[in-house]
Amino acid sequence: MSFVARRMAAFSTAIILLGVTGTGAIAQKSYDTGATDTEIKIGNIMPYSGPASAYGVIGKTESAYFRKINAEGGINGRKITFISYDDGYSPPKAVEQARKLVESDGVLFVLGALGTPSNSAIQKYMNEKKVPQLFVASGATKWNDPKQFPWTIGWQPNYQSEARIYAGYILKERPHGKIGILYQNDDFGRDYVKGLTDGLGAKAASMIVGEESYETSNPTIDSRVVALKSGGADIFMSFATPKFTAQAIKKAGELGWKPLFIINSTAASTAAVMKPAGIENSQGIISAAYQKDATDPQWTDDAGIKNFDAFLTKYFPEGNREDQFVLFGYSVAQTMADVLKQCGDDLTRANVMKHAASIDGLLLEGLLPGVTIKTSAADFAPIKQFQLRKFKGERWELFGEIISSEVGQ
Repeated sequence: MSFVARRMAAFSTAIILLGVTGTGAIAQKSYDTGATDTEIKIGNIMPYSGPASAYGVIGKTESAYFRKINAEGGINGRKITFISYDDGYSPPKAVEQARKLVESDGVLFVLGALGTPSNSAIQKYMNEKKVPQLFVASGATKWNDPKQFPWTIGWQPNYQSEARIYAGYILKERPHGKIGILYQNDDFGRDYVKGLTDGLGAKAASMIVGEESYETSNPTIDSRVVALKSGGADIFMSFATPKFTAQAIKKAGELGWKPLFIINSTAASTAAVMKPAGIENSQGIISAAYQKDATDPQWTDDAGIKNFDAFLTKYFPEGNREDQFVLFGYSVAQTMADVLKQCGDDLTRANVMKHAASIDGLLLEGLLPGVTIKTSAADFAPIKQFQLRKFKGERWELFGEIISSEVGQ
């Protein structure tokens, strides 16, 4: 072979190798709408107004956390664009905002949309569009249905499991008690009622002496509290959002009613519920927790809470560390950041969903010791542990052991 021929052959080989290498490099980066070499667009829907506006701080915290991520260089070199809209806790508005995020803003996925009614309204749409509906801010059991809704996944423990834990506590501490239940008249409230009833088993019929439901459009639930007290209940179960939980605590105090008082974990914020209801009225109330309380002295030297406080100081100074919803938003954003890191340069919706559904024991700074994030293709319920707590003084105090809610799901 002549010198020229050898040079041409070598050149041709180099071109072929370059083509293979170039193709491989390109193949390593895969994007769907909402992702590029420099950006990841995340959508979010929150009730910044309306009857559940106390939860709006979750979206504000998540936005602040992604600002922190961006200031530190982004995720795998990409900056986060976090687009959050208000739905006023209105399902029709949630549908409108979801369509806007997907069809106009072109987000890669929707993260942490809040509320059972709102997420129920958009679930079918998100799944038909094959856009991930990630880490839903609601504990309804319906988010753990990977066969029917493979693009929807929850985050917090489910309401039925939480209520079963309360049932177990009641059967142990007050087996002959009379239970009055206040609940929101939608999937959110009914999930809790079902969990409590299932947990009480055969004793439910004799122990539950009253059930009072309310609509989110009701200005007050005072008359429901009066009715439950008049019905002879000495155990008061409140399955409500923050606004109505605060009303229930305050009204019970005004009535001088001192039942065994249990409230759901999603309405147990010291700042948004207990203090507005009156610290004196909140004493002795029972709830459950899966995340730390930043005001609890036992976490004073905790590295995770120190990092949380540093985050608030630098990126969200208006955030109230006494408000559990702030820590909630911080933890959800951390979970999402971890999933995106695992995705690497494959930022397709299918790959994001795959990694969200394959979290293996993720430890987060804001969760109680022993509580981990774990998902699989067959199980879309990330958190399954609780610890009971009682409100004493101006804060919650944990008691008992970490309880798993996996049984019976």
